[in-house]
Amino acid sequence: MVSTYLSYDLVSRDMQASLKRVSNQNIVARDAEYYKTNIGKVTSVDDFMDDYRLYSYAMTAFGLGDMAYAKAFMRKVLESDLTDENSFANKLTDDRYREFASAFNFSSDEKTAQSSTQVDAMVDLYNQTMVSEGDAVTTETNYFNAMMKEVGSVDEMLGNDRLRGYLLKSFDVDERYYSRSLVAGALSSDTGDSQSYINQTLGPQRETLNTQVTDARTRLAAATTEADKNKINTEIAGYQAQLSSIQKYYDIADAFEFQSDGRSPADGAQTNDQKTAINSLYLSRQDRVSTASAVSEDNYFKSKMATLTNVEQLTADTRLYNYVTTAFNLTGITVVRSTVEQILTSDLSDPNSYVNRFSGSHPEYMALAKAFSFGTDGTVEAGSAQTTQQAALTSSNYFSRYNDVQDAADEKAATLYRTAISDIDSVDEFLTKQDVYQFALKAVGIDPDEVSSYTISRVLKSDLDDPNSFVYTLKDDRYLTLAKAFNFTRDGNVTTPLTAQSQGTITAIASDYTVKMARFLEDDARDKARADAKVETAYYSQKMLSIQSASDFINDDRLVNVLLTAYDVDPTKVSKDFLKQIFASDLNDPKSFVNQQADVWGEILGTFNFDAKGKLSDVNDQGAQSLGKIYETQNKYDRQTLEQQQGEENNGVRLALYFERMSKSITSAYDILGDTALLEFFRVSFQLPDSFSNLDVDKQAELVKKYLTLTDLQDPDMVSKMISKFTVMYDLENSSASTSALSILTGAGSGGSISADLLTSLAQNR
Repeated sequence: MVSTYLSYDLVSRDMQASLKRVSNQNIVARDAEYYKTNIGKVTSVDDFMDDYRLYSYAMTAFGLGDMAYAKAFMRKVLESDLTDENSFANKLTDDRYREFASAFNFSSDEKTAQSSTQVDAMVDLYNQTMVSEGDAVTTETNYFNAMMKEVGSVDEMLGNDRLRGYLLKSFDVDERYYSRSLVAGALSSDTGDSQSYINQTLGPQRETLNTQVTDARTRLAAATTEADKNKINTEIAGYQAQLSSIQKYYDIADAFEFQSDGRSPADGAQTNDQKTAINSLYLSRQDRVSTASAVSEDNYFKSKMATLTNVEQLTADTRLYNYVTTAFNLTGITVVRSTVEQILTSDLSDPNSYVNRFSGSHPEYMALAKAFSFGTDGTVEAGSAQTTQQAALTSSNYFSRYNDVQDAADEKAATLYRTAISDIDSVDEFLTKQDVYQFALKAVGIDPDEVSSYTISRVLKSDLDDPNSFVYTLKDDRYLTLAKAFNFTRDGNVTTPLTAQSQGTITAIASDYTVKMARFLEDDARDKARADAKVETAYYSQKMLSIQSASDFINDDRLVNVLLTAYDVDPTKVSKDFLKQIFASDLNDPKSFVNQQADVWGEILGTFNFDAKGKLSDVNDQGAQSLGKIYETQNKYDRQTLEQQQGEENNGVRLALYFERMSKSITSAYDILGDTALLEFFRVSFQLPDSFSNLDVDKQAELVKKYLTLTDLQDPDMVSKMISKFTVMYDLENSSASTSALSILTGAGSGGSISADLLTSLAQNR
């Protein structure tokens, strides 16, 4: 009879080859092919359990074959939320159930327009875009001012996209529909010259419209019914709108000094006053207050303060009034112009003055009053409205508060977005929720007023894996960013977020990593290891949801360390170049790099949603399972089959193979005591009587620790020695199942002799 050690050694010395032989067996191969072909068709737990061939295959793979009958119990396992510590699977003491649940996607990922990570990213992008827009305003203003010193002609200015854009924005002319010849003619015109282009072209229209307005007002005065009055008022409004449109071109003409032939005069195309005026116009057209806008308002305030002689001049000028109320935080609806006038004309030495009566509840009133030097009659000498110190304080206050209202509005918009996006179930719904729609478009830098909802709908329904889909035809990264930010299908419904790994996989890896890091530690050392692991797994769990490519993952050492440790791979022995080759492999190609490595690498790669180019893709998402989990299930099934088949010949070999497989997951003596097979391995190894199991469980645990150094389980060489010892002890105890060790040693019985492998085993375990 062949000894247990030799039988085990023949199988384990090249485990990959042994498993390959098993997987090539006809029945095993057919079952594996059926599983791989059909698991992707499963859309629910019911589908899975109703196909008994699939269900039993997976149950066997995870060592749960004897529980296949308990479908109600297993349903609760599969539907468990592994991110919830109190979920059914997580509360079971047997880790096989958690591992089984983590192999499937029945409950881990929720269909949603955006995951919490995507929502956070959208809000961050919105904030970044708003800052960028402010910076862009400053950049464009500086560019315009610098370039206008060099511009030699109207054609040169209009031929420069940035200068032309700045000009048209300043005068509120839509660049999509403007007439180049009309703008060029206006720029070359002198509005005081009746023969200039603008007066010859637009002058007659303006005169006609003014005549029509005068005539309409005359008719309005004579109208007797409300219907007639309303009709005439609408008519007048139409004429005035046309006049306003014409006036834009007169304003453009007055903003420059180009000659009638379109050339710039020797001293430049603009005077300093003209440049300042167009800068102010451009800044006033912006939706947001930028730093450049704040600087412009500050300069305007300082220039005007040098000329003020009474308080009414300040409150009557909207720009001055807004500057002051912003600087002193008086932007509430209860503050009106008269309030500011009463504050600025209060006698601070009079306890009954307006400021002294109300500053207790409104300290900002006193701060404003002290910042100016108006008399109680509201007058002041020109240039004396503020001292140098008062002016500096006012300016400082303004710059610290000019965007407070804007920031508050942004924060409110973000809060509304976070709340509303969770209720979005389709692209159509997204298009109708204006708060959500506008926030998202602004976040990626798209003006909601300059794009149709139909275009946005087609963008969001684009298939990002299809290079010919609509979003790619636009050749605009803003639209691609928008499409990637949401989880909509081609028919416009929500789906699960596409992340580098599924939530279930991420959770399982985090759990396995924590177990590995705290393994065999006790008390304070264990608590510290778990606390440190919690930090790393929190990082992994959060970061993996935003990883966009294989290179992003490979270059993050913390992520790689957690992943490899969870899979019992030493991170220090894996290079970045090796990982790059793994992630560049095609799992479906048997000749690819990953398929030439140990099975664990195929399992690892298959859990990632990257294509062979390292880009985020659902290529490995097979629905109920990722491709990696399918491979893991098949590998586990092959291993279970190998152990079962070996056990039919020699149960000692099956126990040895089982111990070898489970040794990596043992964390305490109680893991051994709670597993019948591991307990038998231990009992036989140390020749303990069957009555050992009758002892108090804590006594049993003490004996396990006494005889077995648990930390040795981390060393493959020590595990190998433990197995060698077991095989010898197993043969000694089971003489009926193999040649008696005693008869081998004495040569008695049926002429047996000592095998070379048994002598080797004995020598190793003296």
